[in-house]
Parts: sequence; structure tokens; C-alpha cells
Amino acid sequence: MMWFGWGFFFIPVCLIFGAIAIYFLVVSSRKNCHSHYTPRFSNANSASRAREIMAERYARGEIAKEEILEMKKELDR
Repeated sequence: MMWFGWGFFFIPVCLIFGAIAIYFLVVSSRKNCHSHYTPRFSNANSASRAREIMAERYARGEIAKEEILEMKKELDR
């Protein structure tokens, strides 16, 4: 039987459309899975956390003493 003139091309065309549909389902499900939650901290809490991070980076040798002093001055403003 020659399905409306499609012949042997009917099955590959259906497979291609099926693959495209599955691709779009996977892409759309990935976008919906990610959470857009960002925690909110109070100003004092975030400043103390920033100081902790600076101290950790200073202890690891990532930033110099002058840089940490400058950053602390910025936080105090």
C-alpha cells in the first residue's frame, strides 16, 4: 500500500517528527526544573557573611592585606 503517495518515506518522516517532538519535550522540561529561588538576607547578615568570605580568602592567600582593608572600608560605608 502506498500511504497517500508517501511510500517508503512515511516511516523515516514519522521518526524525524517524533525525534523533534522528544527534543522539544526534553528542552522544555529542563527549563522548568531549575529553581529561581534566591535567598534574601538582611543587610547586617550579608555584611557579616561578606566579612567571613574575605577572611577565608585572605587566609588562603587569594587577596592581600591592603585589599582586605580596602574591602572592609567599603563594607563599613
